[in-house]
Parts: sequence; structure tokens; C-alpha cells
Amino acid sequence: MLLRLLTLPITGPVEGIIWIGEQILERASGELDSKENLQKQLLALQLAFDLGDISEEDYDAQEEELLLAIEALEEDELREEEE
Repeated sequence: MLLRLLTLPITGPVEGIIWIGEQILERASGELDSKENLQKQLLALQLAFDLGDISEEDYDAQEEELLLAIEALEEDELREEEE
């Protein structure tokens, strides 16, 4: 415990940088997972339509929702890159 307190001025900033890196990685992974999930849902929707499980009207409505969600994620990514 005493050693940790004595080395805190040196290890503190390093541990802080590591923590920030982990937070960035976690958030990026979450966003990637969200985008991949939406793309998988879009693929499943296309398959359901091709198999005749859903009507064209249902397909069009659900496809539009998924595409808008994907577009919103991409816009968020662009905004974060610009900041």
C-alpha cells in the first residue's frame, strides 16, 4: 500500500491513460456490434421476404426502419471522428 502511494505520481497518469483506452475500445466495440446487429437483421428480413414469410409492405416498412438506424449510427460515427 505504501509503495502504491509512493509511485502514484508515476503510475497514476499511466493507469488513467489505460482506463481511457479501455473505455474507447468498449464504446467502439459496442457501436460496431450495434451496426453488425442491424445489418444481420436486414439480412434476415431480406431472407424472410424471399421465402414469402412477410408481405412486401411489411418488408418495406421494416427495411426502412433498419436502414435509417444504420444511417444514424454512421452519422454518429462521423460526428465523433470530427470531434
